[in-house]
Amino acid sequence: MTTAAQAWSTPVTGSLGVRWNAGAPDCAATPQPPLQVQAYEPQTVILRQSPCADFEANFLYLLIGSDRALLIDTGAVADPDRMPLAKTVLDLLPSKDGAKLPLLIVHSHGHADHRAGDAQFASLPSVRIAPTELPDAQTFLGLGDWPNGVARIDLGGRSVEAIATPGHHPSHMSFYDGRTGLFFSGDFLLPGRLLIDDIDAYRDSALRAAEFLKARPVAHILGGHIELGLDGQAYPHGAQHHPRERPLQLSRQDLLALPAALDGFNGFYARHPTFILSNPVRDLLAIAAGVLVLLALSIYAVRGALRRRRQRAQATTR
Repeated sequence: MTTAAQAWSTPVTGSLGVRWNAGAPDCAATPQPPLQVQAYEPQTVILRQSPCADFEANFLYLLIGSDRALLIDTGAVADPDRMPLAKTVLDLLPSKDGAKLPLLIVHSHGHADHRAGDAQFASLPSVRIAPTELPDAQTFLGLGDWPNGVARIDLGGRSVEAIATPGHHPSHMSFYDGRTGLFFSGDFLLPGRLLIDDIDAYRDSALRAAEFLKARPVAHILGGHIELGLDGQAYPHGAQHHPRERPLQLSRQDLLALPAALDGFNGFYARHPTFILSNPVRDLLAIAAGVLVLLALSIYAVRGALRRRRQRAQATTR
């Protein structure tokens, strides 16, 4: 991995004209492939894990160069019988000099639903797996000036850049592919819930990403999940059926809207046209506080009712 500047040419165009697997109301009664494979263009493949295989329904991205390939995230399912990820990816890799291209696996961040599939690749000699946590993840990619550096991953005739985008997770990174103009944003920016762990880091990441992309062509921003329907409503947490999903892709304008949205965030929950801001810890604390208030009011009401009952009983015995 090296850090370098480069000139930007017109990106290779691709297609997102696909209907993603939406899962089913009853997955047991509706068998379906666990993994959907869609070529954006011949050297860029999008893999979507079925909502029936795991409700997270992750999107994974395979970028193929002339010397090696890059897989961004390995998804939520470790069991190869339930999710044949390694076999599928290896089958997609072209051969060179009589062998499959080497594969490098990186992660948008260290949450389990983005790295569970690592186990399927761990024993394969031609595969390297990047660490998921700091400082090992940044050292592996050469992001020494965390969070301000830019690392370059050379795939052979294809360059992918990595930048730090913490806020959802301390080690979160996003990846820019110069060949296609695609920005792979993981859980930092997606059509769904943006779960905020550190609001200041999130805001800085949004500003940093916007500045990073200012001079670069952006075809689409592709995140790790789809959690919104076409009506803008979020699917319930854990839902394995996503009817009428909104498109996967976001735009540069969606990223540019993020800093202002974070500035105006109330700290709990805020809905925007293409994403939802949420602080799950504060949401849980608010729910817990509400439960305690209701419990206190219930106890007060019960005590009051018992007091009035005793008073009536005393009055009738006089």
